[in-house]
Amino acid sequence: MRALISVYDKEGLIEFVSGLLDLGFELVASGGTSALLRDSGIAHSSVEEVTGAAEMLDGRVKTLHPSIHGAILADLDKESHREDLEKRSIVPFDLVVCNLYPFFESPGIETIDVGGPTMIRAAAKNHSHVAVIVDPSDYSSILRQLNEAGTISAESKKALALKAFELTSRYDTAISNWLAASGTVETLPARMTLTLERASILRYGENPHQIGALYRRPGIESWWDGAQLLSGMELSYLNIFDTDAAWRFLHEFAGEPATAIIKHANPCGFAIGRSIEEAYEKAFESDPISAFGGIVAINRNVDMALAKKILGNPKADVIIAPAFDEDALQLMSTKRKNTRLISAPAPERNEIEIRTIGSAFLVQNRDTFNVAPENFKTVSKAKLLASQLADVEIAWKLCARTSSNAIVIVKDKMAIGIGAGQQNRLDSARIAVEKAGDRITGSIAASDAFFPFRDGLDVLTNSGVGVVISPGGSIRDQEVIFAADEAGAVLIFTGERHFRH
Repeated sequence: MRALISVYDKEGLIEFVSGLLDLGFELVASGGTSALLRDSGIAHSSVEEVTGAAEMLDGRVKTLHPSIHGAILADLDKESHREDLEKRSIVPFDLVVCNLYPFFESPGIETIDVGGPTMIRAAAKNHSHVAVIVDPSDYSSILRQLNEAGTISAESKKALALKAFELTSRYDTAISNWLAASGTVETLPARMTLTLERASILRYGENPHQIGALYRRPGIESWWDGAQLLSGMELSYLNIFDTDAAWRFLHEFAGEPATAIIKHANPCGFAIGRSIEEAYEKAFESDPISAFGGIVAINRNVDMALAKKILGNPKADVIIAPAFDEDALQLMSTKRKNTRLISAPAPERNEIEIRTIGSAFLVQNRDTFNVAPENFKTVSKAKLLASQLADVEIAWKLCARTSSNAIVIVKDKMAIGIGAGQQNRLDSARIAVEKAGDRITGSIAASDAFFPFRDGLDVLTNSGVGVVISPGGSIRDQEVIFAADEAGAVLIFTGERHFRH
């Protein structure tokens, strides 16, 4: 029996090839793998000895040779293939052990493997005769099978071939995604390749009768890869979905201490404070009822003072922050054993968003704020005060990240009323006003799209809202402007809609 060994990841290799030698395998190794075997005193032939050709181009060409690929690809059930091998004195391989340059970890031209994928695909194609191992975690089971049965079963060879093709598919996708991200192609190209690998199986999906799992794109690092579950229960599908929404939303606000509370992917609380303790307290007071069982995102480390304030309120399902002080973590994990405590890096920027519609996909570039506050257009007679601009900007960003139809009311850098996901804007306005209660006088309201009629704006201004920001663009804009002037309110148009579904 004969084995070709050519690996970048050499974990567990010496033990494995030593076992192959004990079973009577003849070993052939390439490049750095050959050097490792030589240094370890393991008898083998080098690829150069087999091909009679030295590797060239700084190692870019070493295994691309008929003496290697003929030995991998030969269908031994065909007499013509056996004759070709005999004419050229080529001995077939029974086993190919190969893994690839680390493009997933270090994308670049020099980490694009050529010879490796070629050998892997050749062996996987010919898996009825050649077993291919691309994952070091398979070494022990294959060695055990060889020791017990003297051969590798057809079922195992097929499973190994499947894993091999999955690897080369992920590898090629990672390369194409990297090239696409370099700016050499359009944002939404004519063809997109999406390959996913399962990162974890979840307890269930959106509901207990659904199966759920977390997948990732090979070679594309997510902020979730750097997140750590420090304490609490296993994360569910909705925990992850809502935590991502909370963490991304919070990072719309840089600099000042801030806290966001998310429920069903919508903000139910948000505040900026002079301290992180104040920001948390104000965010919780935005809507204490909805905050129960929500996701709390905090943009500062959680210390003991903040931990005690959090524990004084009804439980959250998830608390995510850059870090937790050791004493705060100990206290919170003891008092709230089921609450998930997560430390995490800042989220990466998603350039595209993908949703399924049956077997097809909807794709768009991510929603961004293209109109800066200094370019907001005041269309009412009343004018905005400089002191109100911070709340206007907060309300506008909050509204853009709330499910449509959305109305958000803000006062003193704190959300006081949020109406989300209603079928009409009037109901969203009524809900937001009801939640704001007696805090509403002099507040700022935002609408994610234009007011189709003046009634929604009337609900806000009649309740005490002093400033309203919306995209404008309705055929009844003039009626809405007139309503604002009647109420003595400031009305701002941005010219930019932010629907979110």
